[in-house]
Amino acid sequence: MLNLIEVGKPSFPTIDIVRRLSVVMLLVLSACSVGRPADDASGEEIYQQLCANCHGDDLNGGIGPPLGPGSNAANQADAFLEFTIMNGRGRMVSFSSSLNDEQLDRLVVYLREEQAG
Repeated sequence: MLNLIEVGKPSFPTIDIVRRLSVVMLLVLSACSVGRPADDASGEEIYQQLCANCHGDDLNGGIGPPLGPGSNAANQADAFLEFTIMNGRGRMVSFSSSLNDEQLDRLVVYLREEQAG
């Protein structure tokens, strides 16, 4: 029987797994390298420091989904946003070690103000 995989060459599924793992590792490293926002940082400052790399400077998305007006996030309850931010979801990392409750509140208020347009 003919061997379709050459010895020493990774198969396509292996390459796909390596690529996906690399993306996840980059997301984790980027999230870990941003540090904690200042205790008195505004919601916008927190967003720019922690969220904009994945969700875009203008909340229109990128690596992560859009968060601005008309987005799925705009239709979610505050509790859903808070839980997702603090615990992560899918490929999104947790920010529970980066934000305190007041910062989280300011971030959600900022998102709601931007979503209202």
